[in-house]
Amino acid sequence: MTKTPNKAIPHHAQPLMTVKEVARADNVSEKTVRRAISAGLLEVIRVGPGGRLIRITHAAHIAYRMAQASGH
Repeated sequence: MTKTPNKAIPHHAQPLMTVKEVARADNVSEKTVRRAISAGLLEVIRVGPGGRLIRITHAAHIAYRMAQASGH
């Protein structure tokens, strides 16, 4: 039995965006992006010492934008 390789890109291989980059792409303030993160609307990855740095995958950003566009 041949196993089909998983085509999903792992988190560590996806390009990561900063809060500032997401804000610029969405034409909103960084504070708006941070509010979405706090509300659980935008999935993040915490990196760096103590997990202080926030990064957003492209997939998470797209999912957030689609949810916002559909009014949820």
